Amino acid sequence: MTPKDSSEEARASLSGRASESVESRASWVVAFAALLVTSVAFGAPLVAVVGLKSVASDLGSARSAAALAYSFAWLGAAAGGIVMGPIAERLGVRWTVIGGAVMIGFGLLLSSQGAAWQLWVGHGVLIGLLGNAGINAPLYIYVSRWFDRRRGTALALISSGQYVAGVVWPLVFEQAIARWGWQRTMMGFAAVVVLVVVPLGAIFLKPLPREEAWKGARVATRDGVATVVGLRPALAFALLAFASFLCCVPMAMPQAHLVALCGDLGIAPASGAAMLSVALAAAFLSRQIWGHISDRVGGLRTVLASSGIQAFAMVAFLLTQNEAGLFAVSAFFGLGFSGVIPAYILALRELFPASEAAWRIPTLLLCSGSGMAAGGWLAGVIYDQAGFYAPAFGAGIAFNLANLAIIGTLVLLDRGRRHRLAFA
Repeated sequence: MTPKDSSEEARASLSGRASESVESRASWVVAFAALLVTSVAFGAPLVAVVGLKSVASDLGSARSAAALAYSFAWLGAAAGGIVMGPIAERLGVRWTVIGGAVMIGFGLLLSSQGAAWQLWVGHGVLIGLLGNAGINAPLYIYVSRWFDRRRGTALALISSGQYVAGVVWPLVFEQAIARWGWQRTMMGFAAVVVLVVVPLGAIFLKPLPREEAWKGARVATRDGVATVVGLRPALAFALLAFASFLCCVPMAMPQAHLVALCGDLGIAPASGAAMLSVALAAAFLSRQIWGHISDRVGGLRTVLASSGIQAFAMVAFLLTQNEAGLFAVSAFFGLGFSGVIPAYILALRELFPASEAAWRIPTLLLCSGSGMAAGGWLAGVIYDQAGFYAPAFGAGIAFNLANLAIIGTLVLLDRGRRHRLAFA
């Protein structure tokens, strides 16, 4: 065979693989529509975050009681995804997204009525369990099925919606709360969610591409027993899920309490809201980089690297007390935590069969969302007991180190497995 013939054969092979790919221009249209949906939907819990001190004052409660609304919203969204994932498989993600937007609107209206139980039910049940649960996990599953070559990049893009929300909405909410109060701000944003998300879902969330293009991992076997990174699949998945809980506890603490922390240090609430926006802006920009990295090195290694940076940032929060330093640490924190969640989803798709994604992804998101819920609440409880945030952030660092121990072990096991395969 001549070099020319060999070159032509290689091009034909590449062309054949490209034609089998599920990715197309429509895939990116769907991904950007999902990004816009989550950018609006994830703004709903942030009203209570930005107005934390005002909400606690008006309710006559401790900060931990007001912070519980944010925690309930995350926990509800995570728990509801277990049910909403299979529902989206049957009815289509378009309907769970539209229904979720309507529920978020009702949840904000209920939360604005001025009683603690209304705030908790509005956030936990309507915004979380019935609202974002119909949007978050179903969109992860849905978008992952539109991609097979750049899945990590696409997952990083759509998961950035919560950071776009964190960049845009805290600044808007801070001004709106100062002018109209947190209750009217919630009412206004209820209308925004419904008027924006419902049309996006109806127009752009199209039926899935051909099913045969959705290919996933095949679980390896050793001595006739299925294994994942050399472990039983159930054990490997349990370790991944528990690790996602551990890393999300510290991830939630600055996001839920940064504005209040700044107030305690004598820094203006507007600056605190700006720091939150800086952290989430850094998260959005760096998440796209993490997506490209994960497509090259894999999900597990990306989790390990980004979680390590998050741990360093949590230590830096303990050592920083001035406004300029906190802006810098906030940006570094955003750089760290931004790669974690989409990398977990990619790791699941790399390690487990695609047919199991509809329940494995929501289950892992339940664990990570539970970590977000626990982190925001735990920081409030520790603050109420200690009177300052250093002990809370110290506890967050301990959770982060436990996460690194588990993920580091899985990475080593996976490296050993790959080495054995290479020399088999």
